[in-house]
Amino acid sequence: MAPGLAPSALTMPLPSHLLPTLVLLLGESSGWAWVPNLCRTPSEAMCNFVCDCRGCSDETQCGYHGASPPLGAPFTCDFEQDSCGWRDISTSGYRWFRDRAGAVPEDPGLHSDHTLGTDLGWYVAVVTHRGKEASTAALRSPVLHEAAPTCELRLWYHAASADVAELRLELTHGMETLTLWQSSGPWGPGWQELVVATGRIRGDFRVTFSAIRNATHRGAVALDDVAFWGCALPTPQARCPLGHHHCRNKACVEPHQLCDGDDNCGDSSDEDTPTCSHHMSTDFETGLGLWKLSEGWTRNHSAGGPEHPAWPRRDHSRNSAQGYFLVSMAEPVAPAVLSSPEFQASGPHNCSLIFYHYLHGSEASCLQLFLQTQSPSAPQVPILLRRRHGELGAAWVRDRVDIQSEHPFRIHLAGQTGPGGVVGLDDLILSDGCQPVLEVSHSPPGLWSPASWPGPSSLQPQRFCEPGHLSCGDLCVPPEQLCDFQQQCEGGEDEQECGTTDFEPPTAGGWEDASVGRLQWGRLLAQDSGDPGTSGAAAGHFLSLQRAWGQLTAEARVLTPPLGPSGPHCELHLAYHFQSHPQGFLALVVVEGSTRELVWQAPSSNSGSSSRSWKVDTVLLGARRRPFQLEFVGLVDLDGPGQQGAGVDNVIMKDCSTSVATKRDTEVSCNFERDTCGWHTGHLTDAHWHRMESRGPGYDHTTGEGYFVLLNPTDPPARGPGGHLLTQPQMPAASEECLSFWYHLHGPQIGTLRLVMRQDGKADTHLWSQSGTHGNCWHEAWATLHHQMDSGAQYQLLFQGLRDGYHGTMALDDVALRPGPCWAPKRCSFEDSACGFSTGGLWTRQTNTTGRATWGPSTDHTTETAQGHYMVVNTSPQTLPRGHIASLTSEEHRPLAQPSCLTFWYHLSLQNPGTLQVHVEEAERRQVLSINDHGGLAWRLGSVDVQAQRAWRVVFEAVAAGVERSYMAVDDLLLQDGPCPRPASCDFETGLCGWSHLPWPDLGRYSWDWSSGATPSHYPQPPVDHTLGTDAGHFALFETSVLGPGGRAAWLHSQPLPATKASCLRFWYQMGFPEQFYKGELRVLLRSPRGQLAVWGAGGHRRHQWLEGQVEVASTEEFQIVFEATLGGQPALGPIALDDIEYLAGQRCQLLAPSQGDTAVATSVPAAVGGALLLLVLLGLLGLLGRLWLQKKGGCPSPGSTVAAAPGFDNILFNADQVTLPALVTDNP
Repeated sequence: MAPGLAPSALTMPLPSHLLPTLVLLLGESSGWAWVPNLCRTPSEAMCNFVCDCRGCSDETQCGYHGASPPLGAPFTCDFEQDSCGWRDISTSGYRWFRDRAGAVPEDPGLHSDHTLGTDLGWYVAVVTHRGKEASTAALRSPVLHEAAPTCELRLWYHAASADVAELRLELTHGMETLTLWQSSGPWGPGWQELVVATGRIRGDFRVTFSAIRNATHRGAVALDDVAFWGCALPTPQARCPLGHHHCRNKACVEPHQLCDGDDNCGDSSDEDTPTCSHHMSTDFETGLGLWKLSEGWTRNHSAGGPEHPAWPRRDHSRNSAQGYFLVSMAEPVAPAVLSSPEFQASGPHNCSLIFYHYLHGSEASCLQLFLQTQSPSAPQVPILLRRRHGELGAAWVRDRVDIQSEHPFRIHLAGQTGPGGVVGLDDLILSDGCQPVLEVSHSPPGLWSPASWPGPSSLQPQRFCEPGHLSCGDLCVPPEQLCDFQQQCEGGEDEQECGTTDFEPPTAGGWEDASVGRLQWGRLLAQDSGDPGTSGAAAGHFLSLQRAWGQLTAEARVLTPPLGPSGPHCELHLAYHFQSHPQGFLALVVVEGSTRELVWQAPSSNSGSSSRSWKVDTVLLGARRRPFQLEFVGLVDLDGPGQQGAGVDNVIMKDCSTSVATKRDTEVSCNFERDTCGWHTGHLTDAHWHRMESRGPGYDHTTGEGYFVLLNPTDPPARGPGGHLLTQPQMPAASEECLSFWYHLHGPQIGTLRLVMRQDGKADTHLWSQSGTHGNCWHEAWATLHHQMDSGAQYQLLFQGLRDGYHGTMALDDVALRPGPCWAPKRCSFEDSACGFSTGGLWTRQTNTTGRATWGPSTDHTTETAQGHYMVVNTSPQTLPRGHIASLTSEEHRPLAQPSCLTFWYHLSLQNPGTLQVHVEEAERRQVLSINDHGGLAWRLGSVDVQAQRAWRVVFEAVAAGVERSYMAVDDLLLQDGPCPRPASCDFETGLCGWSHLPWPDLGRYSWDWSSGATPSHYPQPPVDHTLGTDAGHFALFETSVLGPGGRAAWLHSQPLPATKASCLRFWYQMGFPEQFYKGELRVLLRSPRGQLAVWGAGGHRRHQWLEGQVEVASTEEFQIVFEATLGGQPALGPIALDDIEYLAGQRCQLLAPSQGDTAVATSVPAAVGGALLLLVLLGLLGLLGRLWLQKKGGCPSPGSTVAAAPGFDNILFNADQVTLPALVTDNP
């Protein structure tokens, strides 16, 4: 059971984010201790986003944890230590709880949190609920106090579209509950960011996040990284900076915040100054005031609005669903116009208009502000002063326009939107410089004809074309073909406003500012910038960061129209200048739906004058689906010291058409020495393959010093399912082609590498995959591609690196494609295919995912789960009569240069299925193994020595015994050099010899690894092995530093061994911990259906030497030997290594003598399991202890005190002289 939402104290570091809000001043030291006598904070000052106490102790358990953050930084909760005060208030079994992905191995959808991006991170979640009734799971914050007008709530949520019916974010203050956000999906895969502006909240309030399920949506959803940005009101100050306003409550606000319709002081004293009394404010609560509207605008409020997903959920004036505003859903052909009265000429005095606008639901939303002057003869053509276009989110955004006119004038606000969009207006505030003239009896001619006003060509109706279509010549280009990098119009008009620009035309290449804060992007003439670094060579216009009037998110954003699809060679070239203190940034982001990928960031700069010069750079955008947008995001302190600023110019998108082809596109064969040939990184996920040069622990296969491609699953900002490396579409050269490659999967918890063939109109074909570590070495693999030559269909190859593991790396090198089929693979798990085996119509590749398989084992051997695959044959008499044979025949294996060992795992039913015979077919068929063991619940290891000078096949023959409900199954074939070792014995020179390192979910999903001293590694390891005594020798090892709250141990276990009265296990081990640590522990367990027995252990510091250990074992039933690497305390950097394991069946151990060169010899611990006398003693001891305990406690132990162990085994660990519950299965994180 995952821990609940019980609060506890937390001191949490600020999260590192690629685009942080600008932090200008450092706050108080987090090292201060809380002194109760000096800090008795009143209740209303707690949880108000202000640190009143040293150490910010008054802001803990507030839905966030205060840690004296720098001013401007958010108050956050990442759920890593506790729930930060968030509480589940659900009334059904559908509830929220704090959880970790690694603790829920059965959850197929959520493999990592958002904070860390791994299975060790924590979040809060509701899991699927199997009831049929509708239920709501509600997660509520503590009581919070006062939120500033700039307050934003940002969080990350994870929900699959089919899992939850609705998500809702609500804010309750006073008697009103506001719906800040509500969505019924569909939601994209992975973590999604939600940003919501709360508006000014007076007094106490709570935030509630709800997930709603019904009979068809069972409701799995998770929440992480909740952050409150800009929510604190200003604190009292003895004096204010020059020019600032001193509020009645002694807070200080900036001059532009006076009379702007927002309570910035916190006591409204910035809105009731003598100056404000001369302003003309229209909040639409009782009418239109001075303004007149045309058809298209309506006065409405949220409570009375339609069920429209983009409709404003509250007004700006009152921040209430009962408050009124103007709203329009007018189409471009008939914009809605709101007109002011005629004002007198302003002369030298400004007429300022502050207004709050709302653009949400459509990228086509547009609000334009026009100035129309009145000449003595007739009204002039309106002049466009301000234009906001696109999606600004569900928030009211402040803007301001200052007007100086020598003639009387009017102000017109024209709104229009696309399908699903809404445009809104609220709180129009005119300064005292706006003086209306006397009313006229009729409207001047031409005043109400917005269709004749100037505007962007894309917004004007185009003759016979439908709205949104572009007219060029006789063509009407539909929206989906605009900016697709394929020219439709003869003059290229359909590709002109698509990002490529030198910013000389006023349309700026289609880039639209979408900023909502104090900065914005705008065209600027270099000579007007006042910056010597932007003149001269950069004469003309460029895109510059400038001051703005918004009140929300600090960073400025500018976006292209929707683009794509793009091809793999798509590049963006740009010139830029960037000067800022370390908190600022300039970055390029690709926006695809709800995902944002950082693809470029300007290097940090200092205040030196040399950094003011223009620089050029190139960014690979690659192949992307339509629609995507490019977004420049910038943040600098224009009022800070030095000449801070940022600009962009000469943006060119090159080779972005999907039809652009190069000679490299057909180069599937590649050693990556020159470049990546025809392979390119997919951009549909945020984890990426990189071409790397051999350096340190990373080395290539070709030369050991060259290049390869690498995927690190935890490279920032990886949070998605994995990384893709793929080719361009290829034409097949033959009906069968062989793709060979070398792969490297290494690390204690690495994920899955998969090869896929993709064709249009068909499901992906899985050709090959491997999961988990395969040792610190390169392995060769190959797969046969099958094509239908007469169809003319092209295909793509795709390597998928899946993020279902987070410690280690995966790499590829020396990919080669040739005509003709491949040899039979050296390794086959049957997870992706039958590996070319001929089944004779009787053998079947099967999985038991549904649990309804009529025959065959319940789990496979590869994954030991019901989802895994294996080959099985039904030997019941109605399918295979007694004495009949079912053959499973491999493809041809290539000739062997030396004797080799073929191992496989087999599973026989409890009912006698008959005999499993193994044949090697070279020039003739010869039987090499016959198995007619009794069946059981376990997979068993089979092995045969193979020598073949020519091509050969392996044939598995099932000879039926004619018994009902019987079967035979095989899995995990492996061909390795060298003779087959004895059971449970291994020198590790060619591999693990049948010892399994499958990661156990209950133990943290970590694996033992395999390496040599000569092989570069990310992890510490012994310099030499024991077998050879050189760095060329190999050993098994485990790096214990990865263990911790999410991982308790790693197992290396043998094949099932037959019962024995006495056998000796010998092995050599090394523990490389620093002397000051006493942490690591190596134990030997015997594992059987009756439980686990610890028979040997060594812990603490050992010098870097190989030491010998031995233990005598006995068991009355089939058992496995398990080497367990674990910790006795906190993680410490150090390996535990094993070598030269020898299992002497039927032989007792001899007393060890110290070996030359060894300074310490481990003491053997003899033990016996399963004897009748020992069982009686143990049972008697258990009964006596239980009786004494019950007498003392007067009750029974809680059912929750045990955790499920490995399948088929109890949770009790038996020592030779006692019975204990091991810490590794009882401790919760």
